Amino acid sequence: MKKTVSVNLNGQVFSIDEDAFDKLSQYLQNIEQHFANENERKEIIADIEARIAELLKENITDFKEVINISDVEAVIKVMGEPNDFADEEESNQSQSQEQYINYKRYRRMYRDPDNRIIGGVCSGLSAYWALDPSLVRVIFIVLAIFGGSGLIIYLILWIVLPEARTTVQKLEMRGEPVNVSNIGSFVKEEFEHVKNQFKKKRK
Repeated sequence: MKKTVSVNLNGQVFSIDEDAFDKLSQYLQNIEQHFANENERKEIIADIEARIAELLKENITDFKEVINISDVEAVIKVMGEPNDFADEEESNQSQSQEQYINYKRYRRMYRDPDNRIIGGVCSGLSAYWALDPSLVRVIFIVLAIFGGSGLIIYLILWIVLPEARTTVQKLEMRGEPVNVSNIGSFVKEEFEHVKNQFKKKRK
């Protein structure tokens, strides 16, 4: 008989057996050590824990309420070990085509709040289809002028499409796997963007 402990991840409480708890604790410690020297480490860790919580929640059913070591190992396989990303740039260059094919299955459609002009529909669609946002906006304008369908379609998509607010959603919008490496890179990228915007406003 195994002991069961309660774990709080991203505000969600999970019952987890002792072996799984040890495995998850060691994994989170490895991640914290990996990002220890990053200025954005708190935000990166928070986003990683949020994603882990989402993945663990998928394993909870009416018939299975306790997370076991197999569940944790499956999460680690999806998220990746920090050491796996030591030679990330070389790996990306040699496997770029394979990654492009794999990324397509992670892609989801959202409205993009960071590059929006009105509702973020065009910028969200451009991220989903890997197109220039200006091209998508021109298409909607042409459709709106000739027949008015562009405006109707835009309003429908504005209502139907959720806004990409979290790091996970923004990575899915771009079609990138939601793993430790991409979460870390994205958070650092966003911090750098905010820093540059702040510098521009001060000039």
